[in-house]
Amino acid sequence: MLYLLLSDIHANLEALDAVLADVSRRYPSVDRVLCLGDLVGYGADPELATDRIKAISNVVIRGNHDKAVALGENLDWFNPAARDATYWTLRQLHTETLDYLRNLAKGPVAVNGFQICHGSPLDEDEYIITRGDAEHLDGRLETGIIFFGHTHLQGGFRILRGQVMEIPRPTPHDTESVPIEEDSYYLLNPGSVGQPRDQDPRAAYAVYDSDSKLYTMHRVEYDIASAQRKILDAGLPEKLAFRLSIGR
Repeated sequence: MLYLLLSDIHANLEALDAVLADVSRRYPSVDRVLCLGDLVGYGADPELATDRIKAISNVVIRGNHDKAVALGENLDWFNPAARDATYWTLRQLHTETLDYLRNLAKGPVAVNGFQICHGSPLDEDEYIITRGDAEHLDGRLETGIIFFGHTHLQGGFRILRGQVMEIPRPTPHDTESVPIEEDSYYLLNPGSVGQPRDQDPRAAYAVYDSDSKLYTMHRVEYDIASAQRKILDAGLPEKLAFRLSIGR
């Protein structure tokens, strides 16, 4: 079965549409679409981006920005730009969309032998960034493969007999495949569709083939200038537009 993994869209419609076009070209027969949270926040198209995800996804879990907008949770942890974007987003969304975000499942969620979560499988708001973060989870993972988001850093970690190895993102290339070995645990991040922070501004996504046990990461060029212009025209913080062009 072929799974499309999307995460951290952050209301960036240009990036999301570019990803979906690339998926259609590369994988015309995707079986299931899984979204790892943060549909909204930062970007200028929260309603349309959420509609896209609702229309194509089989399983969607909540992210911290989804919670902040729909439930008012975690705002104390947000920087000023993120907080301003949250309040702006709240004013843009229809009641039905807010209800949809409010009712998103909390990760981790089990899907056909693996799990999906937004942050850590132990805490949906916890970041998995370093080898030490992954090491902390050794012996506490319930499945051999866990797909997560939240960090906006494509890549992940392989844990083999207590040793943690980093899985790098596909740079400067646009694709990189990782064979999944039976004797290991994997923490895999498809990267951020709408706001990458790994110094690569291209939109990120991944595909997992459960039959061939192959995980493939992709990067896609998109119309960054249009996304930036929308952010500025909406009166959102300039920082949120600027960072799109540098991937940080």
